[in-house]
Amino acid sequence: MQLVTEDNITALAQERWATAKDPRTAQLMTALVRHLHDFAREVRLTEAEWMAAVRWLTATGQISDPKREEFILASDVLGLSMLVVQMNHRFSPGATPATVLGPFHIDGSPELGFGGDMSDDVTGTPLYVTGTVRSLDGSPVPGAVLDVWQADAEGAYEAQLDVDEARLRAKYRAREDGAYCVRTIAPKGYSIPMDGPVGELIGQTAISHFRPAHVHFLLTAEGHEPLITHLFEEGAEYLDSDVVFGTKQELLVRFEHREPGTAPDGTTCDVPWIEARYDFVLQPCAQH
Repeated sequence: MQLVTEDNITALAQERWATAKDPRTAQLMTALVRHLHDFAREVRLTEAEWMAAVRWLTATGQISDPKREEFILASDVLGLSMLVVQMNHRFSPGATPATVLGPFHIDGSPELGFGGDMSDDVTGTPLYVTGTVRSLDGSPVPGAVLDVWQADAEGAYEAQLDVDEARLRAKYRAREDGAYCVRTIAPKGYSIPMDGPVGELIGQTAISHFRPAHVHFLLTAEGHEPLITHLFEEGAEYLDSDVVFGTKQELLVRFEHREPGTAPDGTTCDVPWIEARYDFVLQPCAQH
């Protein structure tokens, strides 16, 4: 019988987890054990601190539901989400960079036509996002699907509200020449949810809990890598302190203010509106 000591507990735990039937699971779990134990030793973790951490994790799980992914939010504010994104989406120079998915994406958004209005009477200044979807070699990507979603002028996503229909989210398809046109409302910067365990933890620091104004995009096209990204308003507040580390220089877009008149989709907009032009460049799938 081998007695457990402070010196041998890590090796013993790793030995047990190395028995996982799947090799990758064994690799992940033995490394996790090693790093967790090293962390506890480095900070000389107390029992009270360990119990506080367990209670925080429990509360994070309890507040989570299909509409609120508190663990994703925790990963986002710790910078882990962006690290995983960047390690797994090392696109070629010239391709549009990826960012975090965030906790508020909803599957099954309705498909709208060129210039279709996904704001549908939600209060805000009309915003037309236009441009092309192209491959790395500059050729258009016809039929590329743009899954788009954003928060309203109060910083709330559909997933945070008690609504029974699609709100500020839709899918669009690029035309044969790669052109697309999205109509929505101008986004604003907003605070992440501060009424849960993540917000409570952030509140104990000097960390800004705001995100800069942005619109989410998830692009898919045959023969190309999926792209999850945002477009940010150039010059918006909080670009340098985005709480989820999602901003990139390549994703900043100038918002041009227009007077009432002909919109990019050929229709007439009777009120002042904003145009943001951006060309998405997709990474072709690796050839095996």
